[in-house]
Amino acid sequence: MDGHELNVPRAAPLFIGSDIYRRSSYGDWHPLRVPRVSTVIDLARAMGWLATGQYRSSPRAKPAALALWHTPDYVAALQRAEAEGAVSPEVRDRHGLGTTANPIFPEMFRRPATSAGAAMLAADLVRDGGVVYTPAGGTHHGLRDRANGFCYLNDPVLCILTLRRLGIGRVAYVDIDAHHCDGVEAAFAGDPSVLMVSVHEERRWPFTGALEDDGGGNCFNLPVPRGFNDTEMRAALHELILPRVVAHRPEAIVLQCGADALDEDPLSRLALSNNAHREVVTALRPLSPRMIVTGGGGYNAWSVGRCWAGVWAALAGHEIPDRLPAPAEAVLRALSGRGYERGRAPVAEALFTTLADPPREGPLRAEVRDRLRRLAAR
Repeated sequence: MDGHELNVPRAAPLFIGSDIYRRSSYGDWHPLRVPRVSTVIDLARAMGWLATGQYRSSPRAKPAALALWHTPDYVAALQRAEAEGAVSPEVRDRHGLGTTANPIFPEMFRRPATSAGAAMLAADLVRDGGVVYTPAGGTHHGLRDRANGFCYLNDPVLCILTLRRLGIGRVAYVDIDAHHCDGVEAAFAGDPSVLMVSVHEERRWPFTGALEDDGGGNCFNLPVPRGFNDTEMRAALHELILPRVVAHRPEAIVLQCGADALDEDPLSRLALSNNAHREVVTALRPLSPRMIVTGGGGYNAWSVGRCWAGVWAALAGHEIPDRLPAPAEAVLRALSGRGYERGRAPVAEALFTTLADPPREGPLRAEVRDRLRRLAAR
């Protein structure tokens, strides 16, 4: 590979979604009460960014397919919990179901099985090259036999394992969520065919992903301090992410694009603009003939929808206007008054009328610079 680019075929990217996210919630009190995927779909349609044939409805993964990673006992317990609307104390303790983070709700199997189905379909769709976007994906905390951190299943792991079954051996997994990808690392630590790079907030749940944690040699973890800004993310992109991905020579890239690292998010203390996400997407795209981009965390209804719609624009080659047209603005304004502002300041007008944030540049702090140097020296 010369420099940072490959001669990548430019087939039109595909978008995988489902209406299950429009009518499903973890509960009125849960951070995932906010609509996210449905907002992205509605914004993309309002902007005219989904051409005929570009949108695919996600299949629901069957239990046998989920056994590619998850244990049959766990999948059966998840199905029973949905059917019965309750779990025993033993199942809660064994499988993490019915907890505050992973509550019982009506679609608790069907919803994650749908995002898992999308991730596995995405792998199949890029078999011969291409780009697929599945914003419902990115449930990177799910463990083999246990729900964890709002994640009942682990679709990035299922996606990578499906790629492997299709004969695509070398995969780069890049994760820019505010939280460390503990479930993905548990699956692939020590596997030299899978490169893992995670940029996440330090001293933030799940309290894994220390700088010294190399997962057996294939993991590069960059914990970052609160206030992490666009300038620092750009340094992480050019000094850590791109060099490591280029050196790995991946046959496929899986990018987890969690939106909880944005300044508006209530569950982190990072300060990125959504421009940072689009920069990462754009920089990684030339580095492999296959790319799958997922969502992830993100708990402010407006910032998530705007960020992930902008990610689709970057993948599909659409220009983001300075001011949204009326139909797209209406999508964002329709979110108001539904309790998504709970505990937050009033929604800024720009969150209704724009997709691109103003840049949030800042100093490249010594602690970030030092951690990047230490990772570069490995």
